[in-house]
Amino acid sequence: MSTGAADQQSLARVPASDVVEHLIREMTLEEKLAQLVGVWVNASTDGDSVAPLQSQMAGDTRSWDDIIANGLGQITRMYGTVPVEPAEGARRLAAAQEQIMAASRFGIPAQVHEECLAGLAAWKATAFPVPLAWGATFNPPLVREMAARIGASMRSLGIHQGLAPVLDVVRDLRWGRVEETIGEDPYLVGTVATAYVQGLESAGIVATLKHFVGYSASQAGRNHAPVSMGPRELADVMLPPFEMAIRHGGPRSVMHAYTDVDGVPAAANRALLTGLLREEWGFTGTVVADYFGVAFLDVTHGVAADSGDAAVLALSAGVDVELPTVNCFGEPLLRRIREGALDESVVDEALRRVLTQKAEVGLLSPDFSPVPAVLSEAPSHRIELDPAPNRSLARQLAAQSLVLLSNRELGGSPALPLSPTGSLGVVGPLADDPFAMLGCYSFDAHVGASHPDVPMGISVPSVAGVASGRFLSVATSVTGNCEAATEKQIAEACRVASSVDACVVVVGDNAGLFGRGTSGEGNDAADLRLPGDQHQMLDRILAECAASGTRAVVVVLSGRPYALGDFVERADAIVQGFFPGEEGAEALWDVLTGVVNPSGKLPVSVPRSPGGQPGTYLHSKLAGPSGVSALDPSPLFGFGHGLSYTTFELSGHECSAPTMSTSDSVTVSCTVTNTGPRSGAEVVQLYLSDPVGEVVRPLRELIGYARVELEAGASAVVDFVVHADRTSFTGLDLQRVVTPGLVKLHVSTSSTADAHTHELILHGPRRVVGFEREMLTPVEVRPSA
Repeated sequence: MSTGAADQQSLARVPASDVVEHLIREMTLEEKLAQLVGVWVNASTDGDSVAPLQSQMAGDTRSWDDIIANGLGQITRMYGTVPVEPAEGARRLAAAQEQIMAASRFGIPAQVHEECLAGLAAWKATAFPVPLAWGATFNPPLVREMAARIGASMRSLGIHQGLAPVLDVVRDLRWGRVEETIGEDPYLVGTVATAYVQGLESAGIVATLKHFVGYSASQAGRNHAPVSMGPRELADVMLPPFEMAIRHGGPRSVMHAYTDVDGVPAAANRALLTGLLREEWGFTGTVVADYFGVAFLDVTHGVAADSGDAAVLALSAGVDVELPTVNCFGEPLLRRIREGALDESVVDEALRRVLTQKAEVGLLSPDFSPVPAVLSEAPSHRIELDPAPNRSLARQLAAQSLVLLSNRELGGSPALPLSPTGSLGVVGPLADDPFAMLGCYSFDAHVGASHPDVPMGISVPSVAGVASGRFLSVATSVTGNCEAATEKQIAEACRVASSVDACVVVVGDNAGLFGRGTSGEGNDAADLRLPGDQHQMLDRILAECAASGTRAVVVVLSGRPYALGDFVERADAIVQGFFPGEEGAEALWDVLTGVVNPSGKLPVSVPRSPGGQPGTYLHSKLAGPSGVSALDPSPLFGFGHGLSYTTFELSGHECSAPTMSTSDSVTVSCTVTNTGPRSGAEVVQLYLSDPVGEVVRPLRELIGYARVELEAGASAVVDFVVHADRTSFTGLDLQRVVTPGLVKLHVSTSSTADAHTHELILHGPRRVVGFEREMLTPVEVRPSA
């Protein structure tokens, strides 16, 4: 029996907390630091990166034996770095864990993490829709189910931690990582992200909230750019999703942001990572570094003189684990501690949290097996990471995420759904491109694109491919790519468009990383014009359709919304999809043909013009259209907008009282009736406005919503219970407060379409509220009497 195994057996009956304290007492400083780092074994250093500055930062010249001699905290992306058969990846992981356990005195395995933003980022695993599509569903229970499935796959493969979800609130639509966010509203982001956390944690996977905090508000939408944001906006827009997820989701890890806010990088911000997160909010899990984020304190931020200084700053601030590999928390930190620059007790604090989490996921158990469960469960070691139930769920999510932006009446009937008869054309740069369905953190776009000789690990049909299987007569024309099209290609697309009864024009993005695409990490946009030549191409195709009488349906498959003001009056219908995953094309045709009634709602506003900023609905009066500026930033389609093939009526509006105290609640109710010819779903939205605040307040903000599914002719009553805490904001003294006075509650079907407004007077004292406030608006959907 190895020394490590013997030590674990002797601690078998000891409570986990006592085991952790025993290990802290017995470990050398080198052994302690080894638990605070990850190692990225297969990381590329040839310039083809999946993390910022990877080629400069990822190299580790030490041998594997040297790396694990004192133990190891984490293994970085065993499955998600290169295409590897799942069974082979599991065998490699088992071998690595056995070596790690045998090499060190205490036999502690490594915690294994993977990306899981759009499904597990591993070859042959299901590619679900991206988070922006989750937001468009307004359906947290469905997102929770998806996350539980993702978590179950991860757990079976021997993975312990998932680096998701993203809780950044969109502030600038030009930012390349908009596709990774859930939307532009804190309440939508918070509720959907909380559901994802609940699903992942229910499978035993450590969920990681990222990026804490402010990352999405970088100047000019440029990745890693500084954040010029005051403490009030940070508290009222950026922090609530994290508060909600921690209170109601139970995540066990948080990842710091890359950016600095008002000159202080998140990785060195003790007031944020320790003062707010741990001391005020009571978070007891681990804080992990975004990849190379500790080293960036030296390399990009310039607040540390070298890697040793960076390590001291980060560890002192509250960063527990350096990811993805060792740059600062190894020898540089060891030297600083030996020199007296940092007390070893600070290391012990981080180590205690790391080991406690390892105990929670079973890594300190004497019964731990390094062999992933899937190897013993799968016959002949054939591992299925994209089973039929996953694909079915991916299709359901995709269908619910597709947003019908416009649908013109043509000859007494709407342009959509398409008739099953007649000829059809499918044209555009994304007409026959399966990558139009995948976000930048889907494995085949994230990693597979760097391995062109390796086939896609999953089936991802294209728009034209699915059309060919559903229609007898389909003409297609691929018009270049998202960034360039030739005159010949545009002319061919116009010819196809003029020769058919209906033409579907597919435009948008290809996701990638750091310049390899038009959307995704590092792919920030100069403005919100469709990328490349697509604006010109679409203009000419729509002109040809108008001249020939062809029904023109524009489909936008993208990672951010684009300005469509030049096309909305010329296209007969427009459908917006946000990288809807492997089943996206099937779901799209379900919607286009009426098999599925569209129910998606915009999680981000669609701008009218390419320079329309601010791009989000959550703004003050002076940030909107006014007589003091010639620029009108009003959106073409506002947050929460989305049409259906049926119609809904909201009636019977009631508020349980005209007044309430600053510590009480009221119930806002309405009846939703499906007045159209077929079943469908409406999302009832409740917005708050505060006409006279002690500080400038947004014109409106979402405080509740309910997705209501109804058969034709059916009705349901929606009850929102609104606590006074839901009116709180950060006041003049920078405390979150509830103040007396008038507020308005708007029952709506989008941020720009109110059905009824209730005026409510709050009375009583000005109240200070904090992390324990009521963050949710409970909602009940019940049958109408």
